[in-house]
Amino acid sequence: MTFMKSVISFVLLVTFSISSFGQENFTIAFGSCNNQKLDNPFWQDIVSLQPNVWIWGGDNIYADTNNMRKMKRMYKTQKKIKGYKELSSTTPILATWDDHDYGKNDAGVEFVMKDESQQLFLDFLDVPNDSPRRKQKGVYHSKTFNTKNGDVKVIVLDTRYFRTALTKGTNGQRFQPNNYNEGTVLGDTQWKWLTDELTNSTATFTVVVSSIQILSKEHGFEKWGNFPHEVDKLFDLIKEAKNTNVILLSGDRHISEFSKTNIEGLKYPVIDFTSSGLTHAYSSFTSEKNDYRIGKVVNSLSYGTLLLDLKTKKATLQIRGKDGAILQEINEIYP
Repeated sequence: MTFMKSVISFVLLVTFSISSFGQENFTIAFGSCNNQKLDNPFWQDIVSLQPNVWIWGGDNIYADTNNMRKMKRMYKTQKKIKGYKELSSTTPILATWDDHDYGKNDAGVEFVMKDESQQLFLDFLDVPNDSPRRKQKGVYHSKTFNTKNGDVKVIVLDTRYFRTALTKGTNGQRFQPNNYNEGTVLGDTQWKWLTDELTNSTATFTVVVSSIQILSKEHGFEKWGNFPHEVDKLFDLIKEAKNTNVILLSGDRHISEFSKTNIEGLKYPVIDFTSSGLTHAYSSFTSEKNDYRIGKVVNSLSYGTLLLDLKTKKATLQIRGKDGAILQEINEIYP
């Protein structure tokens, strides 16, 4: 199966040296929608890939509770799972959250336990008690991985803590887009931070991680498209980021797919790689319009890998299933 090509970029605040990795590619593995009570089938496969980093894309556990004692126990359950425990002991872990590990389905700024939930999220990631992230509102952060052939920056967004109200949908859809300029996904403080992180990036690749889809906009669930002015604002920032190549990662949907678009004035296409369904997938999926989709929707259990060749600036994006099977792949050469 032949598909179009694409590239990836990662963003994060702290610099991390990768001199110990001898692989030709910088390998990123990521996924979302992971229920700690269900079979976790992929961790040994992921460990065997020896990725340079694992990224949680949200719904890292299924909590849906105001009871922080219960949530703490759920995180402990996930942390003790054998394969994940091995991965986290050998591989850098980055993460954002989505609604179910945030604490309430489809919740945003209004969730009353968000500060307490944030501290448990940071505990899960072993973030030091004296880290500035403990005092920050929201879980957004960035990190740069330095290699001898170039840098990869990962920017992890928080699409929950500041996200304002959604508009109830019609014609069977759960939500429909807000009026233009109404509401926000990221909030003022996070937008200012992202502007600096993205436009000043000089990494070979900058990967921006969002728990919800950015490009796919026709479906009636949560998405950046419910805030169309925020999508335009993000596109403008990507255009301003002249010294890096940006790739988008997303989760949430219990399906995996590639979405791709061209932005006027940008020398490369923007790809949104959705990987969702680590422990449970939308197996009854039949069809859904997405004008940006390339390839097919994968509605079985899966995770994603991004292989970045920093010498040639080639990115290989793979949707992987059980036993390491590559269910779909696209490649992109970046300028």
